[in-house]
Amino acid sequence: MPALGAVLALIGLTGCAASQPATRRPEFKVLVFSKTGGYRHGSIPAAVQAVKDLGAANGFAVDATEDGTFFTPARLAGYRAVVFALTSGNVLDATEKTAFEGYIRAGGGYAGLHSASDTEFDWPFYGQVVGAYFKSHPHGLFRARVVIEDRHNPSTRHLPATWERSDEWYNFRTDPRNTVHVLASLDESSYDPGPDRMGDHPITWCRRIQGGRSWYTGMGHGEEAYADPAFRAMLLGGIRVAAGAAEADCDPPGSLPEPQ
Repeated sequence: MPALGAVLALIGLTGCAASQPATRRPEFKVLVFSKTGGYRHGSIPAAVQAVKDLGAANGFAVDATEDGTFFTPARLAGYRAVVFALTSGNVLDATEKTAFEGYIRAGGGYAGLHSASDTEFDWPFYGQVVGAYFKSHPHGLFRARVVIEDRHNPSTRHLPATWERSDEWYNFRTDPRNTVHVLASLDESSYDPGPDRMGDHPITWCRRIQGGRSWYTGMGHGEEAYADPAFRAMLLGGIRVAAGAAEADCDPPGSLPEPQ
């Protein structure tokens, strides 16, 4: 057992280090984009703040904007990932879309939250990036069982095999399973998905897309999600996957070729 003096000295040194933190250069930068052209979620400020908090606590820098003109090749080049935080409707013009397409093809990353799949329905490239478009949802928040299909991905490895939580559960226009790597799916026997029941119901996934990386979750409707440590840890892992800062298997079943 060390002498008391040595222990006190160690505590003193630790206290000095804590009171004078070294400035650490951010590992990478993330842009949060939360512009809406359709329904606007009241939880957008909580989502943006959650990403900022995660960045401050985990060594990456975060900028936030709702200005589509920010999407230029020069500006986007400074970010390892762009988080579409509850976007909706048409949010980028033709020039801005071209800049984003170039960014992804040059190796950029995308993370989409909830209504990011209710965005840019007439832009095929975005449809490939997000993985599937929103179709409908039963009205209200419902408690459901989320089945974690990949327990190794940085965004889901902290979760139990079955995760029960309440959210607004999206049905999608298509089942993306054959073109994405599904991380989690919904057990439709645990709630009523309404007339647009999917059967196979992925809810969180990732993929490689034309040189870049994509991660999406249909979860995150309400403010309470962004205060939930388990959801925040999932979001952190998703951002790191999108930014290429964490290794992850994002290949679809059978390693199908990426659409061009």
